[in-house]
Amino acid sequence: MSEPRIVRVGVVGVGALGQHHARIYSQMESVQLVGLYDADRARAAELAAKHGTRAFDTLEQLADAVEAANVAVPTHLHHEVASALIQRGVHVLVEKPIAATTQEAEDLVRQAQERGVILQVGHVERFNPVLGFLEEHAAKPRFIEAHRLAPFPPPREGMHPRGTEVNVVLDLMIHDLEIILHLVGEPVRDVRAVGVPVLSGSEDIANVRLLFENGCVANITASRISPERMRKIRVFTEDAYLSLDYQNQAGELFRKSHTGIAREEVPIEKGEPLALELQSFVHCVQRRDRPVVSGEHAAEALRLAVEITRQMRQGPS
Repeated sequence: MSEPRIVRVGVVGVGALGQHHARIYSQMESVQLVGLYDADRARAAELAAKHGTRAFDTLEQLADAVEAANVAVPTHLHHEVASALIQRGVHVLVEKPIAATTQEAEDLVRQAQERGVILQVGHVERFNPVLGFLEEHAAKPRFIEAHRLAPFPPPREGMHPRGTEVNVVLDLMIHDLEIILHLVGEPVRDVRAVGVPVLSGSEDIANVRLLFENGCVANITASRISPERMRKIRVFTEDAYLSLDYQNQAGELFRKSHTGIAREEVPIEKGEPLALELQSFVHCVQRRDRPVVSGEHAAEALRLAVEITRQMRQGPS
């Protein structure tokens, strides 16, 4: 079997998350990290030197030098930056949420289809090793409960705290929305949501109850004002209960048996989800495969997040 070809990759935005994209790509055998671009020229130059690559002066220069790129800029810039790359025929992995609005998301999907390029979205939890077990053992879920809690992000000079340019639904809950839509595989029939701002100008804590067409119910809580971190999901099927901890990559499975309830530890091979996500993106570029989280699926999750936000602010229609 021939060796996989080297993919020329760039990273746009090397802040809190993009710096890790650059680190991982610099260590991947099938990748040439061609360069970085960031509005903060000094930051780009510093990381470029660290990883043995170059800092580009403009986004256009980087786009002309690569075949694939990661976009890790603030959400309101996703559409502008990803569009510029797509229009130059570059395959794109854009961080979640795919865009700031559903219209922008749909436009990115259309552009990628027209240009024939891969558009993957960084819902990194889909690459958490616990999810593979969940997909295999939680067919036809009846009830799902998810909690995603985090402390409020630290201040940044001259900028919003990281993530707070959007509300907690778009910042954190959207991970669980995307996963649950994937697991249930049915349209949402009803949405009931509440949320309040506490430390920022938008909702910092939120809860939503989703009812799907097949009767499955999901109850989801997200908070970025918690003193503790938690990323857990519990899934109930007709004959089993599965509790998984994304953060610690551990879990338990409870099944009905002829003697009562049998408990099993979930066997999980631990790994770094972000590295697995970037490897998957590179493989998609090499093989022209459909990504695990496509632009279309990410746009669906964004539409649901926007409807949840509408309900929080206006009440049910």
